[in-house]
Amino acid sequence: MAATQEPIVYLRGEFVPASRAHMAIYDLGIILGATVTEMTRTFRQVPFRLDEHLARLYRSLKYCRFDVGLTPEDLKAATRRVVEHNAALLPAGEELGIVHFVTAGENRLYAGAAGAGGKMVPTVCIHTFPLPFSLWRDLFVQGGHVVTPSTRHIPPECLDPKMKYRSRLHWWIADGETHLADPKAISLLLDLDGNITECAGANFLVVRKGAVLSPTTKNILPGISREVAIGLCADLSIPFRECDLQTYDVINADEAFMSTTPYCIGPVTRINGLPIGDGRIGPVTRRLLDAWSAKVGLNVVQQILDYPAPR
Repeated sequence: MAATQEPIVYLRGEFVPASRAHMAIYDLGIILGATVTEMTRTFRQVPFRLDEHLARLYRSLKYCRFDVGLTPEDLKAATRRVVEHNAALLPAGEELGIVHFVTAGENRLYAGAAGAGGKMVPTVCIHTFPLPFSLWRDLFVQGGHVVTPSTRHIPPECLDPKMKYRSRLHWWIADGETHLADPKAISLLLDLDGNITECAGANFLVVRKGAVLSPTTKNILPGISREVAIGLCADLSIPFRECDLQTYDVINADEAFMSTTPYCIGPVTRINGLPIGDGRIGPVTRRLLDAWSAKVGLNVVQQILDYPAPR
C-alpha cells in the first residue's frame, strides 16, 4: 500500500486507507450479528495488555469455530503496524482505541446460516479511533449514574459471557429505556434472577466495608480491566471477592465503580436516582485510580480532565 496521511485499517488481509475500508452487505456480521470483538487502548500511544486481549479474542474464535488462518503473532504484528501508523497522525497527548473484530464471513446467498453452502472465510478487521476523553469528563467530576432497565442480561445458557461478541441489540433497547430516566445514565443489567451483571462496555463493582465486591463470572465478561483492578486490590491489600449482588446491595454500598478499557476505572455515585454512599467519589475508588496511574506512568484522571471540553 502506498504511503497515506490518513488512518489505515487492516481488513481481509490488506492494509487500506480508512476511507476505503468497507464491509459487504452480505457479510454475516451484518446479516446475523455473527461477530466477536476486542478493544484495547494505548497509554503514551503504546498498546496496553494487547497480549491478553488477543488471547481472549482467540478463545472467542475457537468457541465460535471461526478459523481466521492467522496466528496470534500474525495478528499482533498487523495490530502494531496499524497502531504505529495511526498514532503518528495523532496530536500530542491523544491516545488510540484499538478495535479487533472478526465476523463469520461473507455469504452472497444472503440467507443466513441456512444458505452458507460451503466453507466460510471469516472477515478480520483491525481499526483504531482517537479516545474521546471529553465524553468521560463528568464521570471523574461527579461520578456516573447507573440505571437498571427492565431488559435483562442474556442468560449464560444462551451465550457464554466469557466470549466478547457484537450481538448487542438488547443493549440498544436497554439504553433506550435507561435514557428515558436520565439521558446521561448508563445501563446496568440484571439477570433473570435479579442479580447485578454488568454495563454495556464495563464490569461493575461495589465497595462495602473496605472490600471490593464483584458479581460472579457466571453472568459477566471477565474483563481485562477487571483483572487489572483485582491485581491492584491485591497490591493495596484491599480485600476482593465475588458474590451475587442485587440492586439493594448497590444502593447500600459505600462506593461503586466500573472497570473498562477506555477509561480504566469509572466512579459511579448513583443508582436509579439514589446516591451510593455519600453520593461522592469514594476513597477506595480514588486509591485504585492512583494505583492504575502509577502502573501506566501517567495520571489517567488528569489525562481526561485536561482534554479540551467539546464546544
